[in-house]
Amino acid sequence: MPVVPVLFLVFLAVPLAEIYLLIQLGGVIGAGWTIALVVGTALLGAFLVRTQGVSTIRRVQQNMERGQLPAMELLEGLALLVAGALLLTPGFFTDTVGFLLLTPPLRRAAIRFGLAHSHVSGTYTGNAGTTGAARPQQTLDGEYRELDD
Repeated sequence: MPVVPVLFLVFLAVPLAEIYLLIQLGGVIGAGWTIALVVGTALLGAFLVRTQGVSTIRRVQQNMERGQLPAMELLEGLALLVAGALLLTPGFFTDTVGFLLLTPPLRRAAIRFGLAHSHVSGTYTGNAGTTGAARPQQTLDGEYRELDD
């Protein structure tokens, strides 16, 4: 199935699911409590995203200091960004997905699943544009000059 129809269906289905859940919960616990719950999950989510984001940044820095590529940590940072956006979006379906992305084992599993089902392949070898086996180091000679503004 092409990507555009899938995205169209997601952008159509998710708001409808959110409206349905908000109406159903509002009917059970009342509008005031529903609004308080939506705001509360957004605040809790923002706090957790910030905490885990700082932790992820520390791991990125540690890997960089060891000379390792922090690929998984960078992807986790992207997943945390998505989780934050979902948690700030009013609704319970998006909050559920956002909180699932805040759970480290589930977040890593989602990243691995996404990588396995993407068109990205190859391994990092230190040379731009390589996929798979390492290429010998290449030196580029060139000249430059500074231009004054």
